[in-house]
Amino acid sequence: MSRTGSTDDGDELLVRLRTLTAQARAQAEVQRSRVELAIALQRGMLPRGLPVADGVRLAVRYAPAYQGLNVGGDWYDAFTMPDGRIGLSIGDVQGHNIEAAAFMGQVRVGLRALASVDSDPGELLGRTNELLLSLSSDLFATCTFMRLDPRTRLLESARAGHLPCVWATADGRSGTTRDEGGPPLGIQSGVSYPVTRHRLDAGGVFVMLTDGVVEGPSMPVDEGLEQAARLAGIAAVAGMDADSLAAALIKGAELVGHDDDAAVLVIGHDRLDSHP
Repeated sequence: MSRTGSTDDGDELLVRLRTLTAQARAQAEVQRSRVELAIALQRGMLPRGLPVADGVRLAVRYAPAYQGLNVGGDWYDAFTMPDGRIGLSIGDVQGHNIEAAAFMGQVRVGLRALASVDSDPGELLGRTNELLLSLSSDLFATCTFMRLDPRTRLLESARAGHLPCVWATADGRSGTTRDEGGPPLGIQSGVSYPVTRHRLDAGGVFVMLTDGVVEGPSMPVDEGLEQAARLAGIAAVAGMDADSLAAALIKGAELVGHDDDAAVLVIGHDRLDSHP
């Protein structure tokens, strides 16, 4: 082969490499823009404040997934209902993209809107399920909705394919809720969601969370839930405030090795000895 031929081949290879590099950079910029948009959607759709009620303490933590290009559709919400009770929801949309983040917003807004018509947790999930099916989306969502009466400390809960909640009392008992639940939202029409009633003890806590907090490559979900329950129990005995417990739980999520969103919503009630 001549010297000129070798030079021409080398120049052509360099041109191809520069073209491929430019294409790769352009694709990376597009993907990064999509991730930034999805994260902005998530943050914009999460509530900016939490309800305030005598004796009740609410705290939240949210850690979006930053590993790779994964952007999930986790959410939490807390709002005052027309009858004075507090509506609390947490959930996770299938998928890791802009569509999942947008669908998350639809679920959250749908729950809020329908709660002004029917605040019963089971009926509310059923109505939301039918609403999502009418949108003809390929996505679905898991969700837990709770209704809290601050006066009686009665918690009414319904689950749609979501993780159980974690609970703890001031005397050191802790565990996970065993309510029956139903399938995720947006899959099957005509589904009913059973309602389970709990009592929020003085000094006790309930924790609503998504699987990014307790499940990942480094930890199976059962072990993660047990760990969260132990932490909640220690916090309740020690009189730790709701905000500190939420921070500790989201910090512990780093141990599961997840690349998913992680959301925590803590519902606490003042200890009897905290009142003057």
